[in-house]
Amino acid sequence: MEMLSGAEMVVRSLIDQGVKQVFGYPGGAVLDIYDALHTVGGIDHVLVRHEQAAVHMADGLARATGDVGVVLVTSGPGATNAITGIATAYMDSIPLVILSGQVATSLIGYDAFQECDMVGISRPVVKHSFLVKQTEDIP
Repeated sequence: MEMLSGAEMVVRSLIDQGVKQVFGYPGGAVLDIYDALHTVGGIDHVLVRHEQAAVHMADGLARATGDVGVVLVTSGPGATNAITGIATAYMDSIPLVILSGQVATSLIGYDAFQECDMVGISRPVVKHSFLVKQTEDIP
């Protein structure tokens, strides 16, 4: 059986769901996923200049095609920058999946650099929000 990293599992899950394009802005907390996008292949990445733009672009794709828009942003300010776009899509029932980084599990709750409670912050403007703490939780 092939041993996969969590990042590779995420990318393969996206491919299995038919995702062809991801919009995002790289940062330290998601660099492993960016590496996996390159090594696994099969998904085009659209680099943006701001996380909010990534969400609006994914929103536009979803509105135009009916496909789910997918966004990849880093932790902390990268994730919070996405909230306005997420709220816009939510209010119009536009299907989006937002993947955001987070600090290491062992650092959660200790005010680590770029730590924020994205599950709590996003809860009012999403159908579902959860934190993956172990690879077994990745579909």
